Amino acid sequence: MCVMKKFVYVFVLASVGFTGISVAQETQNTGYNPNSVYPIHEDDMMFKKRVWRRMDLKEKQNKPFFASKNEISKIIIDAAKAGIIPIYKNDSCTTRYTKEEFLENLENPQLKDLNAGTSGGDGWGDTGDSGGGDSWGSDDSWGDSGSSSSDSESSSSDIGPVDTKFAPRDVSVLEIVEDMIFDNKRSVMVWDIQAIKLIIPAERFTAGIFREVGVFKYKDLVKLFRSMPEEAIWFNPQNSAAHKNLADAFALRLFNARITKVANPDDNAVIDIYNESPRQGILASKWMEYQLMETEHELWSY
Repeated sequence: MCVMKKFVYVFVLASVGFTGISVAQETQNTGYNPNSVYPIHEDDMMFKKRVWRRMDLKEKQNKPFFASKNEISKIIIDAAKAGIIPIYKNDSCTTRYTKEEFLENLENPQLKDLNAGTSGGDGWGDTGDSGGGDSWGSDDSWGDSGSSSSDSESSSSDIGPVDTKFAPRDVSVLEIVEDMIFDNKRSVMVWDIQAIKLIIPAERFTAGIFREVGVFKYKDLVKLFRSMPEEAIWFNPQNSAAHKNLADAFALRLFNARITKVANPDDNAVIDIYNESPRQGILASKWMEYQLMETEHELWSY
């Protein structure tokens, strides 16, 4: 009888344990994308395609996102520096940057060299000898009696160290990662933005290579934009009473961004597939846009 009781007790514990594991698995795999602002259940996805876009904030249509002192890049960078939003290394949003690594990505090499040059001496390669005995004498023939060595030292020291970081207006390119999803339940096509990457364009570097600063979950950015209704605005140049929140501007797709990559087995960008000339790459990007539009049109027949 005692053995039977022990057996029943062990059986009950095992059943509870397996039930707990199954419940935990069901909790983790809900069928919804945790990075989506408006998640769609995977069973309701009739069609899905991941798309990468390049958004130039200096383009005329995108300038409302880049208004002076309210640049979207400034808002994101300030929030990242303050530790309000996490910074990721890639668009999968799994590996994070530290704050120090993020600030290192913002370093301007030219300003960094300039700052190093002013750290010692007077910045001109000499030691700033004091007193007379130089070839200029006490009268420099400019109508004054010349400045003392202490004055020259104080003027050079007034320069001090310069800020070696790129300004927010230098970070003028965004890469948008989004999923094109046809929701079979609601019969609508949804552009589900997943992440936004900050990029410093190649024109800012002598090597002619752009630099990726950091990646941010779009879901985190929406919360940030909503919390800053007075700063995070899409500037309406036609009507100052009709400014919009940046989250609403993205939801309404008021931006212009060309396709740089569509999900493919080789993970090749458009420029890698059509690499004969830059013009051909741009035309291919437009062609892919039309293809997606045609796909959306054909889905309505189901």
